Amino acid sequence: MGNLLCCVLVKQSDVAIMERFGKFQKVLNPGLQFVPWVIGDYVAGQLTLRLQQLDVQCETKTKDNVFVTVVASIQYRVLVDKASDAFYRLSNPTSQIKAYVFDVIRACVPKLNLDDVFEQKNEIAKSVEEELDKAMTAYGYEILQTLIIDIEPDQQVKRAMNEINAAARMRVAANEKAEAEKIIQIKRAEGEAESKYLSGLGIARQRQAIVDGLRDSVLGFAGNVPGTSAKDVLDMVMMTQYFDTMRDIGAHSKSSSVFIPHGPGAVADVATQIRNGLLQAHQTNP
Repeated sequence: MGNLLCCVLVKQSDVAIMERFGKFQKVLNPGLQFVPWVIGDYVAGQLTLRLQQLDVQCETKTKDNVFVTVVASIQYRVLVDKASDAFYRLSNPTSQIKAYVFDVIRACVPKLNLDDVFEQKNEIAKSVEEELDKAMTAYGYEILQTLIIDIEPDQQVKRAMNEINAAARMRVAANEKAEAEKIIQIKRAEGEAESKYLSGLGIARQRQAIVDGLRDSVLGFAGNVPGTSAKDVLDMVMMTQYFDTMRDIGAHSKSSSVFIPHGPGAVADVATQIRNGLLQAHQTNP
């Protein structure tokens, strides 16, 4: 019916190419268009103006001799003012785009090492886009964007890269663990040193207090009981301490066994040793 009435319907986002006796006549825009077939006019074909996407896989080799598969995503569309060029000048635009993508990627990637390919994928995509836009504009196509969406090295290379990464992370973890253990040991040593220092300070003060107490006891007893010497008072004090110690040992059922010489002579010997030690301490700490 449309051909009978010389009318053609062009859908939205499309354009139609009208010819007259095999020669290009004009581009028909969306809507109802008049095509007088009686004078040889007819629609040769239609082109979509919608955004199109083409994914291209390209296998190439890097500078360090690693084969990789680079996947580029090309987004393009037909230019309205050059619709006739897009229709007549290219029979297969996707093949043409793929050829340019292959050419640019295989020119850029072999100049880079594998790690640099991953780091500079945006630069590679920009190079592909610039080359495509410059070439395809003459054929009526506009390149809107080019993305490198995947870089896939060989499986063995990928496995080796993962192992290297895992080994590096394990090395960092081992260093951190060793550093933590070092800090713990240092803090423990500092704590033990501080504890021993405070313990020694307490023992020194205790001994000084004992010496001061015994001195005061000896002086007080000698002053209250005429005719007694300091040695007599000290022997009596030591004897009292000796019996107190024996009583404490016997009073506790869980006390450890202590073997010491027993008898009057032994007690006198112990008293002499304790007295000498206290006198030496007193001389050291006047």
